[in-house]
Amino acid sequence: MAATPPNDRQARLAKMQAAQKNQERRRSFLVIGLAAALAVVLVGVVVAVIVQSEGERSQVEQAAEADIDGVEDFGEQTANHVTTPVDYEVMPPVGGDHLPQWQNCGYYDAPITTEAGVHSLEHGAVWLTYDPELPADDVAELQALADANTYLLVSPMADLPSPVVASAWGLQLQLDSVDDERLPVFLVKYLQGEQTQEPGAACSGSIDTTA
Repeated sequence: MAATPPNDRQARLAKMQAAQKNQERRRSFLVIGLAAALAVVLVGVVVAVIVQSEGERSQVEQAAEADIDGVEDFGEQTANHVTTPVDYEVMPPVGGDHLPQWQNCGYYDAPITTEAGVHSLEHGAVWLTYDPELPADDVAELQALADANTYLLVSPMADLPSPVVASAWGLQLQLDSVDDERLPVFLVKYLQGEQTQEPGAACSGSIDTTA
């Protein structure tokens, strides 16, 4: 058998390398496409939990651009790291000194350490506290919200001023029901909102136990 000329071998090698690069490029595009599709699905889940329709979503987003009726602004808050209990002026707290560790966002069926929850607020979380006597169906709705939003913290707390209280750093809204139309607006406006003291800081990888 005659030997393949050097030029032909180089041409074949170049052709094989080009085909391999094209295959890798197609594989990369496929991975990126799947990741983007998954991101869209996840966003859709969050929206589906908060609102029931595209029209309702638009209304919530528009409402979030304005002031929300009933939201109380407590102004500037201290943010020192401490290792001793803090006597908060507002309960549930909306800021102040707190533990060096934050509470992982998510749903808890028992009270959490208050000073850890405040640290989560500093990271841009919204903390939904609810009356321990709240009906199970209502608690399940709050849990679904927590499952769908990575910066939402949900836990029971005794002696609340209302059945459900939504708190962000320096801000608070008292709610008589989980069905209050202001709740999704509060979440859209304040989850990682402008009040966030440390934008992008984690709400995971820290404390995940109850008090």
